[in-house]
Amino acid sequence: MKGRTSAALGGLACAAVVLGVSHALAAALAPLSSPFLAVGAAAVDATPEPVKDFAVRTFGERDKLVLLAGMAVVIATLAAGIGIAARRRPAVGYWALALLGAVGCAAALGRPGSSPAWALPAVVGTLTGLGAFALLFRPEDSEDGTVRIGRRRLLGVFAGAGAAGLAGWAAGGATDVEKARRDVVLPEPASPAPQAEGIAREGLTPYLTPAEDFYRVDTALSVPRIDPDDYVLRIGGRVGRPLEYTYRQLLDMPLIERDVTLSCVSNEIGGTLAGNARWLGVRLSDLLDLARPEKGADQLVSRSADGWTCGTPAADCRDGRDAMLAVGMNGRPLPVEHGFPVRMIVPGHYGYVSATKWLTEIELSSFGDFDAYWTRRGWAERTDIKTASRIDTPRSKARQGAVAVAGVAWAQHRGISAVEVQVDDGPWNEADLAPVTSDDTWRQWVWEWRAEPGEHLLRVRATDGEGDLQEEEESEPFPSGATGLHTVRVTVAE
Repeated sequence: MKGRTSAALGGLACAAVVLGVSHALAAALAPLSSPFLAVGAAAVDATPEPVKDFAVRTFGERDKLVLLAGMAVVIATLAAGIGIAARRRPAVGYWALALLGAVGCAAALGRPGSSPAWALPAVVGTLTGLGAFALLFRPEDSEDGTVRIGRRRLLGVFAGAGAAGLAGWAAGGATDVEKARRDVVLPEPASPAPQAEGIAREGLTPYLTPAEDFYRVDTALSVPRIDPDDYVLRIGGRVGRPLEYTYRQLLDMPLIERDVTLSCVSNEIGGTLAGNARWLGVRLSDLLDLARPEKGADQLVSRSADGWTCGTPAADCRDGRDAMLAVGMNGRPLPVEHGFPVRMIVPGHYGYVSATKWLTEIELSSFGDFDAYWTRRGWAERTDIKTASRIDTPRSKARQGAVAVAGVAWAQHRGISAVEVQVDDGPWNEADLAPVTSDDTWRQWVWEWRAEPGEHLLRVRATDGEGDLQEEEESEPFPSGATGLHTVRVTVAE
């Protein structure tokens, strides 16, 4: 093995030791204390909004995987470069590893909810990596002062890094909450959701979105895994009576079941960052009434287990809408990826101001005293969901004759009263609407089109339950949600 190649592999081996050991320790201590994840989270926080928006639009739910893969490539490149540089100057390697460890330590300690113990994975991982470096890069093994790394030592270090990684994986599995989730038996709702039959058409989005198909947009690089037996929800801030609830206490309260559509503010016109589910949970207004919010506490600040914050108008949590702390989704306990054991849902608002997952704390505050995570980054402080409609089918091709043009439309908490379809700038044609259980869900629609051969442009618009027509002028999602009409170009064959 050539000297430069072995040195580059040596640098990679030392970096692998740092990551493997720190990951194993973090898995046993607190997964979010992993320096790799902490640096990634800090990078997410520092990323300009246009770049974040581009990542969500381009990669969707895979944006975090792309970020982590990119970080891995950068770390591998740096590690290989450090190894090559340390071939003649070993001191470079010691200083570089120590610097990278300090960055990881600072990132971990800077995360919301961190404690001094969160520094341990970075510190121990770095010290172990320095030990591996000392084992591999030994100038005394060379006559000319240029380090030559033995194959056996290199393989041994890689094996040690792999063992540490496997130990971390095993530790993470030992604390996995999936089994605990499967053991949860949800009680029957005190107030069941009315039944609604959706329209079944090929290509049309179903009325209720299966959990595995429900969109996911959040900042969590590692999904928080909370054992329901350890769960505690705290309600405090500007209240007359601070409260705490365990998961079991929430399950023992009267629960409501409702169909509610959630939508991400980053959703573009015609996008798929929206979903409808049947949620089971505790009325948020019941809990707030018990806590007795103080006068002037106009913002409800909710916090996730990973430190993410959300600011919701407090009045909208107590105005009669079905705002809830959800424990169930489509008849089962919440999936871990969608907030198990408890998440918040406030119909009528985009997710970034209403739908905190992995909810651990509610604080009554005011908009003048606190800016939540996305508000600090320029997104609108308060905004209602804009009326939206989407064509699901056809999307590109159709056959001459009768064609079912179908899709969904939503205007949560106002409802949809009409949907119209236009072909080639012609007249607007009213579509048939499926029944719904409330104004908080999306509405399926279908219009029968007599399609003629050629290229055609289909356009859809909706009218909300208050009689207001969907806004036609196009605007980007930032800072308060996209506007415009969804259009689809369809080629009709004879």
